[in-house]
Amino acid sequence: METRCASIERNTKETKIFLMINLDGSGKTDIHTGIGFFDHMLNSFARHGFFDLTCHVDGDLDVDCHHTIEDVGIVLGQAIKEALGEKKSIKRYGSFILPMDETLILCSLDLSGRPYFYFDIPFTVDRVGEYDTEMVREFFYAVSYSCGMNLHFKWFHGTNNHHLIEAVYKAFAKALDEAVAIDPRISGVLSTKGSL
Repeated sequence: METRCASIERNTKETKIFLMINLDGSGKTDIHTGIGFFDHMLNSFARHGFFDLTCHVDGDLDVDCHHTIEDVGIVLGQAIKEALGEKKSIKRYGSFILPMDETLILCSLDLSGRPYFYFDIPFTVDRVGEYDTEMVREFFYAVSYSCGMNLHFKWFHGTNNHHLIEAVYKAFAKALDEAVAIDPRISGVLSTKGSL
């Protein structure tokens, strides 16, 4: 089977992004976004999903973190979609309940080609490091809509905002790893429509 990779460049007046993903990787990373906590989260995503990920960003951080984080979400979603190609033989669905100390988070997704986003995570602070907590939702909304996936997050319990955010990224990694996995029992795509 060919390795499923994609690389995308996005250049605007707000951000310049180069991102490359290998869905069949081992968790190797080369990530520099200018936001330390965001780098940590993207590294966690790649490591726990076994994705090789390169992400270099020159963003307008003198304004705030919004454009950088949202635009990386857009590009990551596009790269996942491109790397999947026709989605032949993938499991399509993925779900993971991730514990992190006192925190428990569910991520469920469907690589259906139809975007839908649900996010129920309660944050109690405005920022972790230089990462605005409201940007967690914006990032994953961008991933969902640019990739064309149903993406749902549900909070069960947890109070530490660092743990909440990290659990969201890791649960997404594990759910996506499951959804992109090849199942030899699936001929073509897993859909009665014949396409995803």
